[in-house]
Amino acid sequence: MTEYPETGLLADAESGSLLILHARPYGEGEGQNVLIEDGVIVDMDAAEDTPADRTIDAKGQVLLPGLVDMHVHLREPGREDTETIATGSAAAAKGGFTAVFTMANTRPTVDQPIIAEGIWAKGQRINLCDVHPVGSITKGLEGKELTEFGMMARSDARVRMFSDDGKCVDNPLVMRRALEYARGLDVLLAQHCEEPRLTEGAVAHEGEIAARLGLRGWPRAAEESIVARDALLARDYGSRTHICHASTEGTVELVIWAKEHDIPLTAEVTPHHLLLTDKRLETYDGVNRVNPPLREDRDVQALRQALLDGIIDCVATDHAPHGSEEKCCEFDLARPGMLGLETSLAIIADTFVRTGQADWRWLAKVMSEKPAEITRLPGHGRPVAVGEPANLCLVNPDDPWTSYGHESESKSVNNPYEGMDFHARVSTTILRGRVTYQDGKVSAPRREL
Repeated sequence: MTEYPETGLLADAESGSLLILHARPYGEGEGQNVLIEDGVIVDMDAAEDTPADRTIDAKGQVLLPGLVDMHVHLREPGREDTETIATGSAAAAKGGFTAVFTMANTRPTVDQPIIAEGIWAKGQRINLCDVHPVGSITKGLEGKELTEFGMMARSDARVRMFSDDGKCVDNPLVMRRALEYARGLDVLLAQHCEEPRLTEGAVAHEGEIAARLGLRGWPRAAEESIVARDALLARDYGSRTHICHASTEGTVELVIWAKEHDIPLTAEVTPHHLLLTDKRLETYDGVNRVNPPLREDRDVQALRQALLDGIIDCVATDHAPHGSEEKCCEFDLARPGMLGLETSLAIIADTFVRTGQADWRWLAKVMSEKPAEITRLPGHGRPVAVGEPANLCLVNPDDPWTSYGHESESKSVNNPYEGMDFHARVSTTILRGRVTYQDGKVSAPRREL
């Protein structure tokens, strides 16, 4: 097992035993009976009558490692009117996630240890999923002065990823210094790739639809120029760099080039950039505004193929709750962002597994194993095997359902998939042996630590 840095103080694993009957790990073979004791898988072939404190009959459902999302916005501290660590954790549990990384663009910014520690501790008290705070690269997200990576990395929160997401570190010298600092600590820098001088006032993909609708366009080059620059910086300074929410065909080509040259660059793609296009903007509905913007079909197809080929490493939701007043307004005034935690597995399953392009092992790779590997997160993204932590989810691959924002565990309802039909659905989520979600009901938060 690869040794990763320690996390902060974790809530205790669930004591006692849990028996999962007739589960199909990775959707393969016949059903197996999985026995969990004190938060650890101890038997993959238990007898059906094995004594246990709790039993779940999976009835042939797919058993996967708990999902890991390395890019969410839980809004706390500062915007608890749109989301909290508690409501975001509940949405994560409902979506099959056992660990999430929440971005630093809160109020105040996560640019010092005490703020990161508060987020980490509250996530563990709630104990529906592990909530890892992401530290900002620069103080106040201003792009000028670096934060104390070392102090946050050594804090009780054990911050392992830094990002100014929501803004780009557009000054190349600041980014170079950040990479040099990060290399010495072996922490990850995640970049929101946007050259701001090319996107001033932009609200939609620069193309035929934006021109016809009278919306100022956001060119592909705004993203791709930063991807190219940071790939070169990562090459020269050897620091691990991650591309947030890749959205263009050109970004795919640049990531291919970087990997061919053994540059330590990884990239994520969101479910909405894999499913939706700028045709959605025809209604001027603010729910469809997102940064980077929804692109054209050729970008969607390039991103899908890149994910299948392992060029794009993983899926991340960029779950971004907003209040109705921030979305029900003129399109160019709408706040950018979409909900994603509760729909992401269904989108990836319907798009790739149900169509026969990939299998459940592949889905586990891009939604659990690779995010955990990139963030060097222990205990998550592990194989479904004896001796491994019981961070798991059960998925019914054929349980048709319709997505409605008002049914979400999130505090906000900016759901771009409103009224869309899906087939796969998470039925159960388990965090260190504790059932955090089952059959439509999130477990009560557990607040002791």
